[in-house]
Amino acid sequence: MNRGTLLAVFAHPDDEAFGPGGTLALYASRGYTVHLICATRGEAGSVRPGIGSVADLGAIREAELRCAVKALGLQGLHLLGYRDSGMPGSPDQDHPAAFIRVPLKEVVGRLVALIRELRPDVVLTFDPYGGYGHPDHIHTHRAVREAFELAGDHEAFPEHRARGLQPHRPARLYYTVFPLRALRWFVFIFRMLGIDPRRFGRNRDIDLEAALRAALPVTTRIDVRAVLDRKEQAVACHRSQGGEWVRQVWLPGFLRRSLWGIETFHRAIPPFLPGEPVERDLFP
Repeated sequence: MNRGTLLAVFAHPDDEAFGPGGTLALYASRGYTVHLICATRGEAGSVRPGIGSVADLGAIREAELRCAVKALGLQGLHLLGYRDSGMPGSPDQDHPAAFIRVPLKEVVGRLVALIRELRPDVVLTFDPYGGYGHPDHIHTHRAVREAFELAGDHEAFPEHRARGLQPHRPARLYYTVFPLRALRWFVFIFRMLGIDPRRFGRNRDIDLEAALRAALPVTTRIDVRAVLDRKEQAVACHRSQGGEWVRQVWLPGFLRRSLWGIETFHRAIPPFLPGEPVERDLFP
C-alpha cells in the first residue's frame, strides 16, 4: 500500500546518489512511491580513464544513473533529455542544446505535466544557489519552484487536460542543503591550510565561500543510517565520476554513519517558521 509519493528533481546523473540518496532509499524502503526526474545526461562531466570516451559519456552516465536508481529501490526514473551545460566558463555552455539555454517555460511545462501525472505529496530539489553554483542546478531549481506553484493552477497549461492530466499541488517542497556548521568548518580549515576555498574541486571551479553565503538553514534532518548500504551502492554505480571509491576505501562503521548517516534539507513550502523544531520526516 502506497503511503505517499516523493518526487526528486535533479540536473545530472549522480546528483541523486551523492546528494539525498539515503533519503530516497529510506522512503522507498518504507513503502512510499519515489520517483526521480533527471534533466540532463551529464555529457559535460569528466570521465575517468579506462571507463570510456568523452564522446560516449552521456550514454555511460545514463547507464550509471539506471544502476543507481535500481540500487536505491526507486519506482520511477524520468529523463528530460537535455544537454549538460557544464560549469561557468565551460564551452559546453555555448552549445545550442545546453540545458541553461532551454526557455524556462518549456522546462516548467514538462515538469508540471509530470507533477500532474505522478501527483507527489512532497517534491525535493536544489536550493536557489544549486548547492555549489552549477548553472544547471540553478536552472533546475527555478523550473521546479515555478512548476510546483503552477501544477495546481487550473488555468496553467490547459492543454494538459487533453492528456487526462488534472491540476495537482504537492503539499511540501524541500531543498537539499549543506549543514552550515560543516560548510563553515571546511572553509576555515582550507584557509588555515593555505588552500583557496573559492577554487575547490577537481577542476577548481567551485566557490565554497559563495556557497556559504548563499546557504539556507537546515530545517529537516533525515536519519538514513538504516539504508547506508543502498546509498553507497548507488554512489558506486557512478564510476565515471569517481563513485567507486566508496567501495574501495574501508572505513569503520561508526565513521561511515557519522559522515553519511544524516541528510539535511530546507523546507521551502510551507515556509519553516521561527521556533519550529527541526523536522525528522519529509511527510506531514
